[in-house]
Amino acid sequence: MALQFELGQVDWHEITGQPGESELCVHYEYAILGHDRKTGTLDMLMRWSGDGGHCERHRHVAVTSTLVLAGEQHLDELLPDGSIESKVRRAGDYALSLGNDPPHLERGGPDGGVVLLSMHHSSGILFEVLDPDLQVIGEVDIEAFVARWNARSTLQPQTPSSRAEGS
Repeated sequence: MALQFELGQVDWHEITGQPGESELCVHYEYAILGHDRKTGTLDMLMRWSGDGGHCERHRHVAVTSTLVLAGEQHLDELLPDGSIESKVRRAGDYALSLGNDPPHLERGGPDGGVVLLSMHHSSGILFEVLDPDLQVIGEVDIEAFVARWNARSTLQPQTPSSRAEGS
């Protein structure tokens, strides 16, 4: 039996950085599937095209389960000694982060990628957004993430700086 998930039926919200605003090409889409503030749980999909667009530089605080549903997820872990450890997860790959993994960058493979993320943290904090020196410039919690999701119909695509300020 083949598992099918209709990605075309998902209500995606696009996030795009502005040229010159960051050394990264920030470009991805996400969709919140469900959340519970009381238990500190949020489930979502992320999708990257094959254009090399990343999500923001970040570190997960929440325990996070990741399942690659389509394409590839490319991770560049930013290690304390300044080196980078690259990983590629392919459709069907699963990973569990206990909230103590290194900061990283994520993007899709050459043909893009879609992942399911299930995040859990008693405080509701999901991840920290970091600057190029790996200093925390913002925390993203369930409240802020859901508020941004609920406001998506009135928002233009977000830039990294406006997301960090609103988080």
